Amino acid sequence: MNAKSVIKIASRHLARLPGRSFDIFNIAKPSNLEAAVDLAKLHKIVSKLSPLVGNLIEHDTAKFLNSFNDYAKHGRWVRQDPGFPDIILDGNIVPKPGFEIKAWYPFSTEITGRFKDSQNHFENDQTYVILLVWLPEYVIYGKPLLFDMLITSGISVAKSRDNHYHNPPDYLVLEPEDTSRRTDNLQQTNTNGYKFQLNRGKFIEAQKVVASWGRRGKMYRPTPHYQHKLRTLMARYKYRLDTNYAKMDRINHDGIEKFKVAVMDKSFHGMPIKNWLDIFSKGNNRMLMDVLAKHLHFKKVPNF
Repeated sequence: MNAKSVIKIASRHLARLPGRSFDIFNIAKPSNLEAAVDLAKLHKIVSKLSPLVGNLIEHDTAKFLNSFNDYAKHGRWVRQDPGFPDIILDGNIVPKPGFEIKAWYPFSTEITGRFKDSQNHFENDQTYVILLVWLPEYVIYGKPLLFDMLITSGISVAKSRDNHYHNPPDYLVLEPEDTSRRTDNLQQTNTNGYKFQLNRGKFIEAQKVVASWGRRGKMYRPTPHYQHKLRTLMARYKYRLDTNYAKMDRINHDGIEKFKVAVMDKSFHGMPIKNWLDIFSKGNNRMLMDVLAKHLHFKKVPNF
């Protein structure tokens, strides 16, 4: 058994998880329709629970995978904290197969998780990304429910990100420095994005430098030789760190984009997710009252 076959088997098991609720916290049911309307307006605040949900589901995912006997003689799934990826099969298979888990609350404005890990950490396609879609069981209250899931190769996500952002000299994606001699907790795996900051004249000058790199000069490569060229450019011209770099909602990964559309079209308690989001975003009391009464069976009160 190799890393790819482990990922394939584990992915089949993980496909059983959507529809399962996790007993990690519970948003109390509102006592009446007025309270339900107020809670519905807090949908963007609820999205801030995504990091907590993701971290706690990592523990449950490792435990879930260990409940199967496929890996008994090869190792045991463990959560890495800190470390990349989030869970790995710790045993005798090299490289160690693993999953990086990102949580998405679809009533927020976008997929807020970031993916900054270098292509160099996926050379053997041993790490896959799990995008977990979670919602409260009853739209605005209840336990976290795993609504849907996408499993895709980490290298495909990293390449999509780099190809989308990298556009020298205007925008540079830089690999982390070599930290292989450091202890595990000091290893660097993250890329970063940098935006050109100088005037038009300097930009034209920088364009000529990039043109001198040849026909493939703009094509992103995580190799030391190409990265040296980028660092030379950064040393010569002014760039700023892009703090919005690598959000998964902005990297133009085909699989993620199709998944987003499919999730928003799926029905949840009688309406597509996109319709719930539209109604929550408008924040109209009368509309919220009608929808919550119809789909979540809150009792209407006179003169509300």
